[in-house]
Amino acid sequence: IPLCPAGFSSASLKSDLSKAMTQDGASQFQEVIRQELELSVKKELEKILTTAPSHEFEHTKKDLDGFRKLFHRFLQEKGPSVDWGKIQRPPEDSIQPYEKIKARGLPDNISSVLNKLVVVKLNGGLGTSMGCKGPKSLIGVRNENTFLDLTVQQIEHLNKTYNTDVPLVLMNSFNTDEDTKKILQKYSHCRVKIYTFNQSRYPRINKESLLPVAKDVSYSGENTEAWYPPGHGDIYASFYNSGLLDTLIGEGKEYIFVSNIDNLGATVDLYILNHLMNPPNGKRCEFVMEVTNKTRADVKGGTLTQYEGKLRLVEIAQVPKAHVDEFKSVSKFKIFNTNNLWISLAAVKRLQEQNAIDMEIIVNPKTLDGGLNVIQLETAVGAAIKSFENSLGINVPRSRFLPVKTTSDLLLVMSNLYSLNAGSLTMSEKREFPTVPLVKLGSSFTKVQDYLRRFESIPDMLELDHLTVSGDVTFGKNVSLKGTVIIIANHGDRIDIPPGAVLENKIVSGNLRILDH
Repeated sequence: IPLCPAGFSSASLKSDLSKAMTQDGASQFQEVIRQELELSVKKELEKILTTAPSHEFEHTKKDLDGFRKLFHRFLQEKGPSVDWGKIQRPPEDSIQPYEKIKARGLPDNISSVLNKLVVVKLNGGLGTSMGCKGPKSLIGVRNENTFLDLTVQQIEHLNKTYNTDVPLVLMNSFNTDEDTKKILQKYSHCRVKIYTFNQSRYPRINKESLLPVAKDVSYSGENTEAWYPPGHGDIYASFYNSGLLDTLIGEGKEYIFVSNIDNLGATVDLYILNHLMNPPNGKRCEFVMEVTNKTRADVKGGTLTQYEGKLRLVEIAQVPKAHVDEFKSVSKFKIFNTNNLWISLAAVKRLQEQNAIDMEIIVNPKTLDGGLNVIQLETAVGAAIKSFENSLGINVPRSRFLPVKTTSDLLLVMSNLYSLNAGSLTMSEKREFPTVPLVKLGSSFTKVQDYLRRFESIPDMLELDHLTVSGDVTFGKNVSLKGTVIIIANHGDRIDIPPGAVLENKIVSGNLRILDH
């Protein structure tokens, strides 16, 4: 905390300093500084609120109140939020194997069980990391279908197959709301009711003064970068505040299935749903987190632990530096959170009304275009697991975790490794082993448009284990990749892989131009 935030007078500081000379003075001094800082932030937020147009006033007030609560907690917390000595392995029965849940089979009344479900997709992210403007969910991933198209197709297929009415809810952010709503018109004839609500909009704060960067409520001009959506942990408050939570409870809905819209493996699983609605011991879970086994690629993923008698999600950011390597070890922490979550609506309502949802604060530092260092305070949806009763982890197959974060991931889901059926991707039966190849495409492939330009057609990857591509490389039509393939074009060189080429356990480097005759 800075020692002299804006708005301080030297006289008040002197009197504070004299108090600090007394015993316990240091902590008293810190306390005074903190109170002054909170007061300064409160004044700044009040100024910002006065600039809100009347039709946005209530909404903005709720957002800024939410931010103040988060900021208050941020100032209270000291050091890492977990005591490493208290972390224990979860008890055997608190993480169930998926096979055991599936072995129970399905009841005859699966339709009535499905009618209690709502699918919620986290749709606040932009496609910037893949060089696209607008919502990430509108990027084409397979046969011209976007993430959103595939989601709607999956739920429509469910509703038609079981004659049910499972709605889709999109949690948008102020970054994605407008573009998403324009697109939703194209689904008006689908058999899926689609609702949207917006996550909160919080002000970024200056890293030095800890005061909001925003001067008014607009997010254009100077203020473009002054606001941010505060992570998916905001779902509980914003879902409740939107009124949609009450509407769905009123329609008899009991559970939400929440997942990231870019996780193509996160489809509705009837066995997990049945386990929730008809628990074998008669006691319903309020929160189920799907976890899956770590591979070397997942060492940074959050893991489920036992902490003070409850299941708790521990993220890498919460781990004291001395224990980071231990946290990453695949032998000690074998599973990680897929962010596929099944949550009781009634429990969300109860906890939200009691103000009892406790999530660790993630401090995310950013540098704005003008060079200003800011921080944004965020929370993660899975971190609330410890606030719910009777929580459970289910260790699901890797196929339920198929996120598309980069063009390397995109190459996998566009290839013949997967077949598409009713919006769901399944691993091809022609692949001899069920693991996904490791693909690393270099910086020339980062943007979707560059990536698409470099492949005349997506290569056959059924027998591929590992692919690394670096530099200026293009692929002709009908290329086949098998085993381990490494293609490196050094600076100034270019490699064109010719049409029909079969590369098996090959390293290709240097300069290779195929000229059209």
